[in-house]
Amino acid sequence: MTTELNATRQQWLAARLDLLEEEKALTRQSDALAIKRQQLPRVRIGKQYRFDTAGGNVSLEDLFGGRSQLLVYHFMFGPDYTAGCPSCSSIADGFNGFFLHLENHDVAFWAVSRAPLAKLEAFKRRMDWSFPWASSFGSDFNGDFSVWFSAEQQHQGEVDYNYRREPPAPQPLAARTVQEWQPRDNEAPITQIAAMTGTDVPTYTRDRPGVSAFELIDGAVYHSYSSYARGLDGLWGMYQWLDRAPKGRNETGIWWRHHDRYGKE
Repeated sequence: MTTELNATRQQWLAARLDLLEEEKALTRQSDALAIKRQQLPRVRIGKQYRFDTAGGNVSLEDLFGGRSQLLVYHFMFGPDYTAGCPSCSSIADGFNGFFLHLENHDVAFWAVSRAPLAKLEAFKRRMDWSFPWASSFGSDFNGDFSVWFSAEQQHQGEVDYNYRREPPAPQPLAARTVQEWQPRDNEAPITQIAAMTGTDVPTYTRDRPGVSAFELIDGAVYHSYSSYARGLDGLWGMYQWLDRAPKGRNETGIWWRHHDRYGKE
């Protein structure tokens, strides 16, 4: 991409006004999509899920905390991880700032991971986070909402993530993305990021990120929405800023870290 240098303010303004029309169109389209999300049909949740929280063992209904809506961030932190996924962690760095606002607007917010609660609480202290985080350890919750898959599912090609079937994962498993398996490459981004969680690629990629929305109606819980992969892009705060920076995302691989690791690796 070639950018004109030494433009006049009038030239810049003309180009900016052209771009503004496109930004307004995108905003209107985003508003229309938001309405369509709200209008999705509801699926009643019949299974009794249980979660370990700092306040004790609770049900999915309990996570609402008296509110009518619940947003869940499916945080990649499997039982075998030694640290949370750094990508999920960079998204979660923004949770402290907004979850209280949601709770005061009839929307409960929870991060949910498969790791035992003690691991989650220890990592939460390390990251200096305050948002509510529940453990679904031993529950079907992550599997039922397509954010956890078994080793057998990986190898048999039975992973349905982001509404599509993934190809079987070879042995040994090494990939450049969680959807596209590649030959072994120790420098592949997925290998680097798996190492940051203290795991190998197969273990790391059995857990996946996502967001799910639920509604409590007449005492029953209903599932209204789930999104995965690039569908989470709008929740990743740093990228919304980078998209407005002069050089944009300007990346060739995994550059982000757990926020307490910058300058130490």
